[in-house]
Amino acid sequence: MVGFLTTHALDTSRGTPAANLKIDFFEYHNGRGKEVCSLITNADGRTDQPVLAEKDFRLGTFELIFHVGDYYRQLKQVYNEPVFLDLVPIRFGMSENKHYHVPLLLSPFGYSTYRGS
Repeated sequence: MVGFLTTHALDTSRGTPAANLKIDFFEYHNGRGKEVCSLITNADGRTDQPVLAEKDFRLGTFELIFHVGDYYRQLKQVYNEPVFLDLVPIRFGMSENKHYHVPLLLSPFGYSTYRGS
């Protein structure tokens, strides 16, 4: 089995998928990050394609950076600046050739993640 990486984001404060949320994807070597790509979530809070497709899959250390502050600004939510959560980084390792799914459950004042399926 060849692995691949997916993500999605749910806005728990609104009870909806987090549409139009920018996500930057980085790969790390020796503690240094290199940007691989940027994606935007669709109406379902998912990316239209895998973050890392089967043909590009590799083991290693990676990071997803979710632009939560900009997401809430585009919704015209009124919060004092600077916002409490602006960028939410999730650094994780992939050590097996399997499907990795890294979701984000977010609100303006908190978030959680887990290894999904």
